[in-house]
Amino acid sequence: MGIEITEAGPDRVIGRMPVEGNVQPYGLLHGGASCVLAETLGSTGAALFAGRGRIAVGVEISASHHRSATSGHVTGVATRIHGGRTLATYDIRITDEQDRLVCTSRLTCVLRDR
Repeated sequence: MGIEITEAGPDRVIGRMPVEGNVQPYGLLHGGASCVLAETLGSTGAALFAGRGRIAVGVEISASHHRSATSGHVTGVATRIHGGRTLATYDIRITDEQDRLVCTSRLTCVLRDR
């Protein structure tokens, strides 16, 4: 997938992914690839929020695809919108190199002891 995480903390995670190699047959960024980026960023934030000795497991993801991307990189920003003892939820916005919205996603992770 070629995902690079450029910033990571329990409240916000930023990462990018190349479009090339992550396209569907029409040459457009695959919607599943956007979901992989979203879940990677949100799950990373949830794991950091959960803390040492705990794990974060994704239990629900939704995504709306707003526009296509055909080249370059897309960037995702995952922002924690809920953090509790057992659940963490992140809003993920994925944009293209012109800062146009490509996809919005929401991920909820359950937080458990190891």
